[in-house]
Amino acid sequence: MSAEDTPDIVIIGSGMGGATLAAGLAPTGARIVILERGQQIPDDAPTRDPWRVYGDSAFKSPETWLDGEGHAFSPGNYYNVGGNSKLYGAVLARYRAADFAEMTHLEGVSPAWPFGYETLAPYYDRAETLYQVRGDAGSDPTEPPHGPYPHPPVPDEPAMVRARARLERAGLRPYALPLGVDLDAWLAKGATGWDGYPDTRCGKMDAETCGVAEALRHPNVTLQTGARVTGLRVGADNRTIAHVEYDQAGETHVLRPRIVAVACGAVQSAALLLRSGLANASDQVGRCFMNHNASAMIAVDPRFRNDAVYQKTFGLNDWYLSGGPDDRPLGNVQLLGRVTPEILKIQVPSLPRPVAGWMSRHALDFYLMSEDLPDPDSRVTLDGDRVRLHWRRSNMAAHRGLVAAMKGALRRAGFPLVRSRLFDGRVPSHQCGTTRMGDDPARSVVDPDGRSWDHPNLFVTDASVLPTSAAVNPALTIAALSLRAADTIGRELAA
Repeated sequence: MSAEDTPDIVIIGSGMGGATLAAGLAPTGARIVILERGQQIPDDAPTRDPWRVYGDSAFKSPETWLDGEGHAFSPGNYYNVGGNSKLYGAVLARYRAADFAEMTHLEGVSPAWPFGYETLAPYYDRAETLYQVRGDAGSDPTEPPHGPYPHPPVPDEPAMVRARARLERAGLRPYALPLGVDLDAWLAKGATGWDGYPDTRCGKMDAETCGVAEALRHPNVTLQTGARVTGLRVGADNRTIAHVEYDQAGETHVLRPRIVAVACGAVQSAALLLRSGLANASDQVGRCFMNHNASAMIAVDPRFRNDAVYQKTFGLNDWYLSGGPDDRPLGNVQLLGRVTPEILKIQVPSLPRPVAGWMSRHALDFYLMSEDLPDPDSRVTLDGDRVRLHWRRSNMAAHRGLVAAMKGALRRAGFPLVRSRLFDGRVPSHQCGTTRMGDDPARSVVDPDGRSWDHPNLFVTDASVLPTSAAVNPALTIAALSLRAADTIGRELAA
């Protein structure tokens, strides 16, 4: 048995969780292998072409899943080095301190985490440094306690300065979005926004450009692409993960690591564990799937001229902790990346091109999200070897309230035409849950460190461990949890 076949750690997946875990563990000197089923997005890919990105989905996986009724659909997930973060909006927000405690919503309760915000705060600090976050900690009244961001915020374009002022006059409090974007480097490759556009190592701080890149600076870390893990196998004790099996270039390979970390994303991590028959003594693997209740909103005013290129620089948390009936929380609002005439035409094919152009020039575009509450019957299962996703939306009263509140605010701000569209289940609006973390082995899959209750050398370090979805983008929280797991694994390796 060669040393190449027996690494210290195998990390399955190179998205935000796997990449950050690798970066956190690389300085230990442990022999680390990252297995990624996808490939690196090539430099010459059509990443700034909206027709290729939004029209024919050039970067989306061709696989299909089944919905709860057994109908096939094409999920909006991506498999490449860096995972879904290659196309994310680069918003790197902390969960609010209140998100770690039990919170009552209009249609249910968001349960408490097994630890409070203060436990994760130092890992948030480290994650913000690794991902070079730009922001202004003093601009959002709901921001949890922490020091200044590593870099000043990405500046508002002139049109967004005017839009911000209008919203402030309407009584709202816009704040600078915490962003992982080197603006000059991004714009040097093309005058587009970054939200929804694949990054080819040109300014977006994502799992590849920060996490994987930092890990690969160390000679003890290797990345294997095109490596699709097919199963995990336990050893003679029926507890320890002994083998990781994967296919690559038509051949089957086996690794025998000391520690395995699963970081395939909320759906695929659950599917891998179910396929392997592991970590499920609690019957919780795949359960409590959450996906933010999310809507796109467009506000049009013929007097407003939007000549922004990237647009996505501020958000609103005016209704995050309160504001609904009985003063219940509603959710977060943030600017979308610039919705160009091409994107409008792709999303609404019946819209004449001149109308799409006019609307884009006079519109402001927003993304609204509300918390989806954990439900054991909202779940990932397998139908043979095929993923079946039965998503049961929850807390929609809060989302409808958020949409109504934002529409009213925009009309007060002078936008006479406001329209919204709810994203359906095919859109991966921050998928999480399915291997949830907890302090009770009977009701969770992993412990507060991300370790499987059933298998001492198995960790899960991606969005699947999140006990709650909150109502902000989860990328930074995934990174912080992964750095915390890296510390736990590092201590174990040194023992």
